[in-house]
Amino acid sequence: MDREDWTPFLKRWSEEWITSHDGEENPLPDAEVVAEGWLGFAPAAPAEIAAAEERLGLRLPPSLREFLLVTNGWRDAGCFIYRLAGAAEIGFMRDLDSTWIDAYGRPFGDQRYEDTDGPLLNRAVQISLAGDASVLFLDPENVDEHGEWAAYELASWSGRGPRHAGSFYDLMYGLYASFHSLCQPDGETRRTWDARVEEARQAALAGEVDAPLEVFTEAGRFGRDRATLLSIQMRAFLKEDGRWFHHLLGSSGEPAWIVEDPIFEAELLPLLFAEHRYPRFSGTSPLETLMGHRDEPGPLQLAIADYQARVREPGFRVRFGDGAFDEAVHGVLDRLAAVPTFEFLERHRRPSPGWSVGPSGEEREGAEWQAERALDAAWPELREALRLWRPVSEHHIAPIVLFADPRLAQMITPERGREILATPRGGH
Repeated sequence: MDREDWTPFLKRWSEEWITSHDGEENPLPDAEVVAEGWLGFAPAAPAEIAAAEERLGLRLPPSLREFLLVTNGWRDAGCFIYRLAGAAEIGFMRDLDSTWIDAYGRPFGDQRYEDTDGPLLNRAVQISLAGDASVLFLDPENVDEHGEWAAYELASWSGRGPRHAGSFYDLMYGLYASFHSLCQPDGETRRTWDARVEEARQAALAGEVDAPLEVFTEAGRFGRDRATLLSIQMRAFLKEDGRWFHHLLGSSGEPAWIVEDPIFEAELLPLLFAEHRYPRFSGTSPLETLMGHRDEPGPLQLAIADYQARVREPGFRVRFGDGAFDEAVHGVLDRLAAVPTFEFLERHRRPSPGWSVGPSGEEREGAEWQAERALDAAWPELREALRLWRPVSEHHIAPIVLFADPRLAQMITPERGREILATPRGGH
C-alpha cells in the first residue's frame, strides 16, 4: 500500500475512532486528536526512515515505509495497542522489551528451543510502544515476493501465541476490523458493509455460494452480526464450521437482537434443543450455558423455557417452515421412520457420539449401510421440496432447521449441502 492509499484509510479510521469515543463510557484522552481529526502524527522525513534502516541494518518493508511517510507513529491501533512506534522508536524486541522473549521464548519440559517462539521473538522488529499486555512486531526473515515482512500481534491474555498476518498493512487492517467489531462505530465503513451484506444475501438466495460467503465472512470480521449469522447458515450446509450460532445470542442477561427475530424461534431454538439431545462435543451444551443460573430468568431464558414446554406436549414435532415445505419435509421423515434400521440406530444411540454396549459390529455396520441407502433414496425428494421453502426474515437464507433432525443432518453431506445452497430459493 502506498501513501496515497494509506492517507484516506487512516483518515477514515481516525474519524470513526473519534465518533466511537465521544461519550462518557469512552472519553477522548487527547484533545489534539479531536482538534486535528487524526490519530497519527506528522509524517516522518525520508532521512528519519533511512536512519532507522541503518540502525537496524535492514530495509523496512514497503507498507511500513509508506505508512511512516504519512504518519510517524500512531495512537490506538485497535483496542489493545495504544501507541505504534515512529521511525526513531522502532527496534529489535530483544533490545526494547525482552520480557516477551522470556515469557514465550523458553522451552518447557522436553520441548526444544527451536519449537518455541524464541527464534522468532529474538529476531523480531518491535513496532509498538504501549498496549494492554499486547505487542506488535515484524519478522525480517519472513519476506514475500513484494518485500513485505510477516507481521504479528501477541497478547498475554489471549491464551495463544503470536497471531500472524501477511504484512504490516494486513496487520493494521486486522486491527481496524477488530476496532469495528468491538466498538461498532457509525460511519462509511459500517454502511458500506451493511449494503454489501444485503447484496450478498440476495445473491445467495439466487444460488450463488462462494462470493456471498466471502462477503459475509469479511463483514463478520467487522462485527456485523447479521453477516455472521448468514455465514453460519451457509457453512452449516457446507459442513465447514463446527461453530453454531449460540455465541451470537448475547449473554444470559442481555440477549442480542437475534432473539427478537423470527429466525430464533423458527430455526435456532430447534437447533439448540437438537444439539442438547445429540451433542457433538463433550461438556456443557450451549442450551445449558444459555439457561445459566439466574434468580430471575431473562427474555432469552423465558423464550427457551416456552419452547421447552411445547416440546414436552404430546404430539409435538419440529416445524421445518411454513405450509407446503414443512409438509414435504415431514413426508420425507415419515417415509424414513418406516425403515426399521433407524429405530434400531436410535435405540442404541448414546447421549454422546458413539455406541452403547449391545449390537455387534456386524449388526451396527449393517444398520448403518441400510440407513445410508434409505437416506440416498430420500435425498431427491428433499431436494425437490426446496422450491417450496421461504425465509422467515431478512436474516434467513437457508433452512438450517433441517439439521435439528439427525436423519436429515446425516443425509445432507457437504456435496448435497452445496447443491442446496446453489439452488435458487425463497422465491428467486
